[in-house]
Amino acid sequence: MPAFFQTLEKIRPVYDWAYKIMLFICKLLLIADIFITAWTVAGRYIPFITDPHWSEEIILTFMVYMAVLSATLAIRKRSHIRMTAFDKYLPRKALLVLDLLADVAVLVLGVILVVQGAKVVDPNGNIAKFAKYSSIPTLSQVWMYLPVAIAGVGMIIFELEQVFLRIEEFYKPVDQIGKEAQA
Repeated sequence: MPAFFQTLEKIRPVYDWAYKIMLFICKLLLIADIFITAWTVAGRYIPFITDPHWSEEIILTFMVYMAVLSATLAIRKRSHIRMTAFDKYLPRKALLVLDLLADVAVLVLGVILVVQGAKVVDPNGNIAKFAKYSSIPTLSQVWMYLPVAIAGVGMIIFELEQVFLRIEEFYKPVDQIGKEAQA
């Protein structure tokens, strides 16, 4: 089984690449959000600047994208909020099993998000046909619901990595795990 993990180590650059792309997209969305928000505020208080009528809906759409994409990034870094009050009292194997169970549950959530998100953005579905932004009637609100499916794909990608890392921890000696945590 450890040889399997050496093979998985070779695809780590793909995970790094996917992480960097999602992080870059989040940064671009944040910059766009700040720019549009500043433009909107300036348009409300400075007479010669026009407040764009579409700004509020676009800002909210960008915020939705940032929220779900950054949630997938947190999965990769294991930085989601979690209950760790009893971790020091549990045996190492029990803790690994519980962490693996939590990762599998999030993986299942990712699959559900992909399936349900695909249904919502289906071109033949009701939302894709009829839901439009009120300030931009030519733009479908599919763009507001698309991040659900995108987040599901990101969760699946990064949770698969986490599941394999958790399984790999079962094969590591206890002293090696402690050294990695300190590094």
